[in-house]
Amino acid sequence: MKLSSKIHLYSSVLMAAILIVMNLSVYYVFSKMTVDSQLEQAEAEDSRISREMAKAADTIPASDLLRSYVPLDGKIQLLGPDESYPSTSVTSSGEDMDELKLPYDTQKQVKVVEYDNIRYTMVSLPIIWRDGVVVNIQVARSLAATMETLQVLRIVLVAVTAIALVPVILSTRILGRLIVQPITALIRTMREIRQSGRFRRIELKEKSKDELVEMGAAFNDMITLLESNHARQEQFVSNASHELKTPLTIIESYASLLKRRGLDRPELFMESVEAIHSEAIRMKEMTEQLLLLARNQDQWQVEMEQVDLVALSESSARAFRDAYNRTVEVETDGEVLGWTDSRRLKQLLFILLDNARKYSDEHIVIQVGRKPSEVYIRVIDRGIGIAKEELEHVFDRFYRVDEARTRRGGGAGLGLSLAKDIAEAISASIELDSLPGVGTTATIRLQESK
Repeated sequence: MKLSSKIHLYSSVLMAAILIVMNLSVYYVFSKMTVDSQLEQAEAEDSRISREMAKAADTIPASDLLRSYVPLDGKIQLLGPDESYPSTSVTSSGEDMDELKLPYDTQKQVKVVEYDNIRYTMVSLPIIWRDGVVVNIQVARSLAATMETLQVLRIVLVAVTAIALVPVILSTRILGRLIVQPITALIRTMREIRQSGRFRRIELKEKSKDELVEMGAAFNDMITLLESNHARQEQFVSNASHELKTPLTIIESYASLLKRRGLDRPELFMESVEAIHSEAIRMKEMTEQLLLLARNQDQWQVEMEQVDLVALSESSARAFRDAYNRTVEVETDGEVLGWTDSRRLKQLLFILLDNARKYSDEHIVIQVGRKPSEVYIRVIDRGIGIAKEELEHVFDRFYRVDEARTRRGGGAGLGLSLAKDIAEAISASIELDSLPGVGTTATIRLQESK
């Protein structure tokens, strides 16, 4: 069943149920109030009758008194405490209505009883008769007129319900179409995207602020994101293919050269092996970076903890000095603690140190400090620097400021992109400040230790 049909069906059933329940409630309340009003009137009238009969009991026979006060369409009777006491009754129609009575009771009784498919208000009042015996004066009044009124009310409510269901059914059909219209447009747009392979967006009513418009806006935002990611993916695949193709070509060329002349020329053999080894290492590093970038950050297994940033920086500097024989100094004013993942932070720091090593020949400085509500680590080099217009692109994958120089350094343009992803994973931020010919400062901003 389509959504519009479901909305139509469920809305119609719900509205019908509401109308029926409402009308039943109206009928129940009205009928109860009407019957209760009849009982109250009958009780008041019968109390008056019993008092007058008690006063006239000494002078007027009981049968005459009963005939004087018999109600229209009803019955009045005098009921004694037992069968030995004579019981007298009078009906307005003259018919025998012996079964229309209540059992003798010394307490007042006010009820609605049914006799011969007709409902009556029955009031039984105990009074002291002329011989000192407590008798019941019972008066029954027909509710036929009231029941006819309630019957008319039932017919009217049923008719009103049936008439009201017509616009309800029509309005729910229109409502279903209005609700489904944006969804239908969404489905149509998605089918067009699938068939044409081109991204499209749905048109939105700017004035409307309902959830359906929000859904359409969310769909358009998703299409924008997909379009951007698709473009980035195409660029990523193109660049990755290009980057992998170059070292493979070099390896293939040197391998072919080794096959032809490697055994005859030892110096050529060593040059080829060194080139193949260097390109293999570069391919391995690039592949590892690509795999890490492709993984979701939720799979990085980040473990946030309190970390001594000074000790981490010093150990990283020492490892870097031993690996590359470069001077790396650590400057700090004292103990600095941060809330981060030490393993990922060290990986991030190594990426920045490696960039500083590639782009400068002088010593590298690591500064560790604290500012209000944050701590930081800076990696400062005195290298060639980066032009201002290039800074906003350096975090893009495969982007390189200097193709020739980076090729010699072995970079693939993935380091800073990976550094940015690592920083986001450990709730940190990374900034670059650089001037051509002066050098570059990379700043990692972290949360203070909790």
